[in-house]
Amino acid sequence: MLERLPASIRLLFIRQEQIVRENWRDSRLHLKQMKGKPISFSFRITRSYRAFFYFCGPDDAITLYAIGHRKDILRKRRGS
Repeated sequence: MLERLPASIRLLFIRQEQIVRENWRDSRLHLKQMKGKPISFSFRITRSYRAFFYFCGPDDAITLYAIGHRKDILRKRRGS
């Protein structure tokens, strides 16, 4: 999933992922909770790219399940 992204986006993703793992409530992430999914969130990589994740387990471990252009990812989530 990550290897399909442009190199510049991959570097920005790595930086944002470190922030998520240190403090998932950091304002630099521009975190959004997904509608209808109480444990599913997205964070901003750039204005156009987002990464989607959910919490698994009591220790706030996260699982990334999608990374890409926000329009493409949202379209896939809706099944369009």
